[in-house]
Amino acid sequence: MKKVKAEDVINARILKPGSVIYSSGNAATPQVLLGQLAGDLSIKHVAMFSILPLGDRLRPLFSEERCQYLTHRVIFNSYLSREAVNKGWAKYHPMHLSEVPRYARTGVGPTVVFVSVAGPDRGGNYSLGTTVEAVIAAIQAVRRGGGVVIAERNRQMPFVLGTTIPEHYIDYLIDSDYELPITPVHEPDETAIRIGEIIAALFINDGSGREPGSTLQYGIGEVPEAVTDAIIRRGVGDLGIHTELFAGAMMRLVKEEIITNRWKKSINFSISSIFLAEDQAGYQWLDYNSSVQSRPCDYTNSVFRIAEQPRMVTINGALGVDLQGNIWADSLDARKIYSGVGGQSDFIRGVQYSKEGVAIIALKSKTRKGISKIVDRCPAGITTTAIPADQVIIVTEHGAFDPRKLSLGEHAVGIAHLAGPEECENLLKVIRDDPAFHKRTLESGKEILGFIPYEKAVNSCSWKK
Repeated sequence: MKKVKAEDVINARILKPGSVIYSSGNAATPQVLLGQLAGDLSIKHVAMFSILPLGDRLRPLFSEERCQYLTHRVIFNSYLSREAVNKGWAKYHPMHLSEVPRYARTGVGPTVVFVSVAGPDRGGNYSLGTTVEAVIAAIQAVRRGGGVVIAERNRQMPFVLGTTIPEHYIDYLIDSDYELPITPVHEPDETAIRIGEIIAALFINDGSGREPGSTLQYGIGEVPEAVTDAIIRRGVGDLGIHTELFAGAMMRLVKEEIITNRWKKSINFSISSIFLAEDQAGYQWLDYNSSVQSRPCDYTNSVFRIAEQPRMVTINGALGVDLQGNIWADSLDARKIYSGVGGQSDFIRGVQYSKEGVAIIALKSKTRKGISKIVDRCPAGITTTAIPADQVIIVTEHGAFDPRKLSLGEHAVGIAHLAGPEECENLLKVIRDDPAFHKRTLESGKEILGFIPYEKAVNSCSWKK
């Protein structure tokens, strides 16, 4: 390993035409390395794979000028890459997160890896910091192919335990010192609070007795914060975490000693592939913290690993749901990508095989502009992250709908009731007027199969101490 400055290795001599770069993303986006790449326009005809690149200083990296000679291959959009992808300056790759390491290892893989690290520890090993996802697979592929691994050691990067690399895996090391990107979280509004209350009451199982507690997966946002608040209020204990993304909400559960992981078969700590915090103190908390460990995304997002978790509860969001139960989360238009496929489908499918596991899609019934997210049909050509056969439980502030064992027409009626009152009536009229639905789908006086309204949900409880 050789210690260098960024300009010594980020240049046209090392990054020759035809080079394929794989870069760490999220909070571990190597901003000094990529900043040098953004500014050196002599580096031409290279490609770069990335997953959710973050860092305000990197806006020029996705400019139209830079994209002329740097082909971005974006697996998951961020605010930095969204314009470039949707204007055709960059390429978008729809891909399950669990599959990214496999593609990094096979075929024409990367020839260069940009990675953020912390360390070394006493054994001379470097942590991959806050992002593992497919980084380790990319490093292995580059080493086999005789490529180059360039590491950026940020003084403020926490040494996250679990996945490390030895010093000899690194060809060049540069030092940097800057704050990691943070992800501020808004306080849950009344709508999000209602959603959190429904989920905690119906689907989170306490593990303090003889029965296993739930194992959790969720991300960032008002609803995860509201679910966390509701779990704490209800006094649930002995839960586990097996997640793709570990953020502030889960950190709170660990600090409250609600997370023990004692029901997990072999690993008694929380597992994640990506870490984001809402402030720098959150990243400091992760440093050498053995209650949380990192793993590659073909481990965290493996349907087989997910299925092994006791009472796995996966909670994800969506941009919209139609009456059949099609769910979309990465865009509202077939040609405009907001985020990416990510790992939502991995968890939705893996949880079906977890004993007493449930897959939940939680969303507010309306957008901020008052447009219903519960609609008759999904937009044409949209990428769906779940289909009706995935048997996903859908929750809005109005209640929860469980489609399991129900017909397509019964799906439609239950999903309609997840919308606001006016939208619900309009959707029920669509169902009533459409000859494709069974003629007794909307019989008056009948119970709405699979639908649990808010009031009934919050007064029930899925566990007893």
